[in-house]
Amino acid sequence: MSNKSISKIALAVLLVMSIMAVSVSAFAADYPFSSVTMIVPYGAGGTTDLVGRQFAIALGKVLNNTFVVENQGGASGSIGCQAALDADKDGSVVLFTAESLGTQRVMDISTMSYDDFDPILVVANDPKVIVVDKDSKYNTIDELLEDIKANPNTIQMSYTGPGGSGHVQALILNQFGYYPALTPYAGGNDCFVAVMGGQVVFTNSNYSTVASLIDSGDLKLLAISATERLEKYPDVPALSEKLENAEQYLSIAYTPLSLLVAKDLPEDIKETLRAAAVEASKDPDFNAWMEENSVEKLYEKYTTVDEMKDFYKTWESIVSWLIYDADAAVYSPETFGIPRIGE
Repeated sequence: MSNKSISKIALAVLLVMSIMAVSVSAFAADYPFSSVTMIVPYGAGGTTDLVGRQFAIALGKVLNNTFVVENQGGASGSIGCQAALDADKDGSVVLFTAESLGTQRVMDISTMSYDDFDPILVVANDPKVIVVDKDSKYNTIDELLEDIKANPNTIQMSYTGPGGSGHVQALILNQFGYYPALTPYAGGNDCFVAVMGGQVVFTNSNYSTVASLIDSGDLKLLAISATERLEKYPDVPALSEKLENAEQYLSIAYTPLSLLVAKDLPEDIKETLRAAAVEASKDPDFNAWMEENSVEKLYEKYTTVDEMKDFYKTWESIVSWLIYDADAAVYSPETFGIPRIGE
């Protein structure tokens, strides 16, 4: 082949590459050019769905577009997460998920983790709260804990299955000598319905899903599973006040809700989404809803991509090792290179 022919081929390749670069850049500049699907990998009505829908409205205002929430529940969130990972890499699909990506590997639910996605924004933490039925004999967390200690594996607690945030809360209780009897249900709503129906004694719910029932008096709030009390209920103790040296377990956000996209999305689209998400987090209506429902604003704590990724790594380590140490995980975190924090 002559040098002239080689030069023509090289020029053609460069031309194609240039056109492709311009196309991606132009696309990103126009993003989003159509409605965006926000996959929530859990059923409707749960905490991720509720917060996701509010944030979708705020995002739609910023980008002058529609974010359509699509619930794809099942398999501890892995079905919806996989759908978001497999979607076209054009920004037409985003993922709004809770914490399950941090435990799916050790629980042998899927091979996915936070590493398969890039964070757009760590949005919220819905506090875990311990509630009993309005007619329950328990009026304080001290009474409930005393009975659990005296009757191990007897006092029934509803939860959504192994590896979920409710299960993790039970494992924390185990660390301090409290062993409730765990009864699994399909979702968070089923858990508090079981409490109200007398099938179980208590549950550890996300606050936003039971707030109206606490306000109406149908459920009694006994404790906040955290290191701080809720401003709305200053007389209700944080669980760390009752479990000595429990701060290491109760100081992290156990239900972090995040906006994520597949890792291989064009960087321009990620940046467009991040800028929009930051603006959406300032929306007065969204903030009013967050404050009314006592949802923690994690976007105020983790403002850079590196901070978000560090948060995921810390969360994944603490929770994965907690589950593994309780013989509740299928695989050791070491299998996936997850270090134990502090070692």
